[in-house]
Amino acid sequence: MFDQLTQRLSQSISKLRGQGRLSEDSIKETLREVRIALLEADVALPVVQAFIGQVKEQALGQQVLKSLKPGQALVKIVHDELVRIMGEKNEELDLKANPPVVVMLAGLQGSGKTTTTAKLARHLKEETNKKVMVVSCDVYRPAAIEQLETLAGQVDVLFHPSSVTDTPVDIALQAVAAAKRQFADVLLLDTAGRLHVDAAMMEEIRQLHAAVEPHETLFVVDSMTGQDAANTARSFNDELALTGVILTKTDGDARGGAALSVREVTGKPIKFVGTGEKIDELQPFHPERVASRILGMGDVLSLVEDAQRHVDQEKAEKLARKIKRGRGFNLDDFRSQLEQMQNMGGLGNLVDKLPGMAELPDQVKGRVNDKQTTYMVAIINSMTPQERRFPDVIRGSRKRRIAAGSGTKIQDINRMLKQFSQMQRMMKKFGKGGMGKMMRKMGGLKGRLPPGLS
Repeated sequence: MFDQLTQRLSQSISKLRGQGRLSEDSIKETLREVRIALLEADVALPVVQAFIGQVKEQALGQQVLKSLKPGQALVKIVHDELVRIMGEKNEELDLKANPPVVVMLAGLQGSGKTTTTAKLARHLKEETNKKVMVVSCDVYRPAAIEQLETLAGQVDVLFHPSSVTDTPVDIALQAVAAAKRQFADVLLLDTAGRLHVDAAMMEEIRQLHAAVEPHETLFVVDSMTGQDAANTARSFNDELALTGVILTKTDGDARGGAALSVREVTGKPIKFVGTGEKIDELQPFHPERVASRILGMGDVLSLVEDAQRHVDQEKAEKLARKIKRGRGFNLDDFRSQLEQMQNMGGLGNLVDKLPGMAELPDQVKGRVNDKQTTYMVAIINSMTPQERRFPDVIRGSRKRRIAAGSGTKIQDINRMLKQFSQMQRMMKKFGKGGMGKMMRKMGGLKGRLPPGLS
């Protein structure tokens, strides 16, 4: 998300960073480019106008024009205004009520409500240690009930069965009673997808809302619909009094207009974003972190949190002890590192959150391909245990066999072995206490590829 916007804003604002003094003309020209960038990102026009107005008012003040580093001062103003329009800070679900706390998910057809229900259930179970029950009130799509039952089993939460012969209100009331009997902390209601122009369906969800009085009512919307997502959320809010929004499919949204428009248009916070199809790819929405990513400053906090969630600490410590004892870094270890990188969202996700990566040339970014990671894992899996422990034995005939087994070419084998050698040399430096020196060197690599991407 924000790929295009990040590139445009970084180019526009970087022109001012090195200037000793800023003129009103240079600020106005930069803001004109920022305005175009926001409109191209499909941000709602009223949001763009308000944003530019606020930034312009502050940028033309004495604080920037007389600043020793006016370019940096302007960047801070833009950053703070981005944070403001997206909601200042992450707003968590309000679960401070007598259990079971009822959370209703509503939205248009195809927005991903059922999958998001399961993702949210997993998040509440894993991150907040809540006992969660889910129920499908969608009586129009029989597969929705079966889908939610399957997903509930995958994330190991309670599932309340429902039937297409029941009314949504009856299903919800029965689920509330069941949640009380089983001492569930949270009950998630997955509702049928509907169109806001469908009066009958909107009346049905109003009745459902009135019957169970959910503590949280979340609108699930596809981020790829851009500013239409904000307008649709506003229409639903007029009917249901929403408490928040979940943006789905943000991994396929290169513009980001929905994220920048929803809060300003609806007055409701974005509480979560779906970042992929996997069941664990739902993250709390942090406006300040997103603003930093938009401006090419990276998102180190989210990167650290990803590592804490997905990196096997026991394996990492075991590898560190092994290298420290001088036992070497082999292809089994390399494969483990690649798999853990995939668990963190892949190389693209890593680069997206590293500071300075927005300044990389397009031809360099194009080389960051998560498919290559998959190929490398497949290549290593096609090797014998001996070859993984002693890569030097991999010669011509072995390379041909490995290429055939992994569906790759000999050139791919050579490329993977070269990258492994680079990683192996780096690990040797770690083992010799060279970590401090390497980190100091890396500190001077602003705007260049991290190790392993060359």
